Amino acid sequence: MSEKNILFMARTTRYHEFTRSLTQTMGAEVFAATPDSPTAAHDFDLLVLDADGIRNDRIEQIAKWLDDRGNIPMLLIVDEDALSDLRIPAHGHADFICSGGSTGELEARVRRLLGEEESFSVDDVLHIDNLVINLATYQVYLDGEPVDLTLMEYSLLSFLAMHPNRAYSREVLLHRVWGFEYFGGTRTVDVHIRRIRSKVGPQIAAHITTVRGVGYLFKL
Repeated sequence: MSEKNILFMARTTRYHEFTRSLTQTMGAEVFAATPDSPTAAHDFDLLVLDADGIRNDRIEQIAKWLDDRGNIPMLLIVDEDALSDLRIPAHGHADFICSGGSTGELEARVRRLLGEEESFSVDDVLHIDNLVINLATYQVYLDGEPVDLTLMEYSLLSFLAMHPNRAYSREVLLHRVWGFEYFGGTRTVDVHIRRIRSKVGPQIAAHITTVRGVGYLFKL
């Protein structure tokens, strides 16, 4: 791997050392800036943004700035209690990691964003009846119109659609989709499934099947 330059952008230094671990794990150079003054003294290949205290519209502005610089990818560090309100930017190539993630997960997500990991085993765009799920841009369309899903609603829907005809327990879905032990318990999966069904319409909702005593599957 050639050396990469990574820009760490945050209003505090709380995850500076966490991000700087990429110097040891990947040999990357890590530079720092603030969201209010994003001008970087160095060219960079990836932005790591601590989303704490940064509004979604400001994140969108930063993503557009990255898009204008050549579609530079962005990794958001997100606190678990802020996940429900997070919107992945429409511009550019973006991903997120929970603030409690490990340095190993950080490295894996960075490598994927930089194109140093195998791509998805399925096409970047899933077509299910009148629904389109764009895995590259985190966007969902129903009859050509965008569906306003939260990040976790999108993540749950896309996970089930990418693994059809297989039942997953609520506990497994929490681990695979949320990636952490959710303090609210497994009921949050039911809540998100109900919201997804209400947003994607009856035709697509019929694909999301409740398996009694187990959990859910996406039936094709």
